[in-house]
Amino acid sequence: MAVRSFVELKNRFFVGIIGPSKPNKEIYQLAYKVGKEIGKRKWILICGGLKGVMEAAAKGAKEEGTLTIGILPQIDKSSANPYIDIPIATGLNEARNLAIVLTSDIIIALGKGYGTLSEIAFALKYNKKIFGLKTWNKDLPIIKVKSIKELIKKISNLAY
Repeated sequence: MAVRSFVELKNRFFVGIIGPSKPNKEIYQLAYKVGKEIGKRKWILICGGLKGVMEAAAKGAKEEGTLTIGILPQIDKSSANPYIDIPIATGLNEARNLAIVLTSDIIIALGKGYGTLSEIAFALKYNKKIFGLKTWNKDLPIIKVKSIKELIKKISNLAY
């Protein structure tokens, strides 16, 4: 997918995917399918760029030809998973979670992990809409969905 200009890129819909780096098979497959749905709509996928949920979602999105961005915790761009088009090396470790949230128009939380929980907290602090599928069941003000179909329908209403 060719982007002809920075303006074209910056005016696209950025979907942040957050989730654990060591998910179970169910969550990995869920992330892959969500990534494919993001790709079909040509939304830009942004994630932490490493393994697990990040890799699965990026793989699905990449197979559909959409742009994938990985905000990496390391200083080495080569640490990105093979499905990341634009690796951004930060050297910020977990602090890079804030960059993922602030760059995204909306956040999708899949699965559980403390890094995921920190990203949810950042998203709440900065008033980002968060959609949760099989994620933390705490009394968090996130939009809980039960299926990918429901998730995509709700997000499509926000996409531009």
